[in-house]
Amino acid sequence: MTSAGRSETELERLDRNLTELMQEVRVALPGVQVLLAFLLVLPFNSRFERVTDFQEGVYFTTLCLTLLASAFLIAPSVQHRIGFRLDDKEWIVWTANRQAIIGLGFLLLALTGMMLLISDFLFSATAAVAATAMTAGVLIWLWYGLPVLRRRRVLNTRR
Repeated sequence: MTSAGRSETELERLDRNLTELMQEVRVALPGVQVLLAFLLVLPFNSRFERVTDFQEGVYFTTLCLTLLASAFLIAPSVQHRIGFRLDDKEWIVWTANRQAIIGLGFLLLALTGMMLLISDFLFSATAAVAATAMTAGVLIWLWYGLPVLRRRRVLNTRR
């Protein structure tokens, strides 16, 4: 029996962990795909010609961050396929977990960049800074701050 009170073998636990991780990645990927599609079509819009050098830099950085998010979030599926039937599931789960966390970090930065690009294009620099800071703050808190605090509390109560 594991510490979570489940009656499962190590292999069953790894299978469950991998399944849960893949489900979580499936939630994030559509957001990345929509953002990437938006960024890929944006330069072909006639209004894109009016962007400043700063906005062009933010655009390119956001595009690169979105591509990195896609790469890291898709990597676990590819690694699982390539490692299929090699009895190396523990490595796949360990690596995929870290890649998902990193991929979500790149997605956080890309969403923040998107907010900066759009708000700077449509509104004042002050509005862009405020909207970008709010976006970054909310995403950092929800995706990393809250879970890390909870993790620490849980680990401290187990000591």
